[in-house]
Amino acid sequence: MENNEKDKAVLAAIIKRFDEQRLPRLLEIKKNVNQGLTLSNHEINFLEEVFKDARENESYLKKADNDLKELVGKVMGLYQEITKKALENEQKTS
Repeated sequence: MENNEKDKAVLAAIIKRFDEQRLPRLLEIKKNVNQGLTLSNHEINFLEEVFKDARENESYLKKADNDLKELVGKVMGLYQEITKKALENEQKTS
């Protein structure tokens, strides 16, 4: 398989995983923190895993089209919203 084809296949797998697994969980976590809840250890581990995967797959994402790059930016914004709100909630409870 050519590198370009391999890159496309990896990117397709990343997108599918995000769409089917990561995004629904991120939205669930966002809903929880918006309701004033703090993050569980499991949620923190999940967020760390998502961020780690994003860093590891950065080379594939750099090769992506502009629409996908825009989506990645929005996801990172969502990640930032979640962690910011979770920190605020944590500070209120301590």
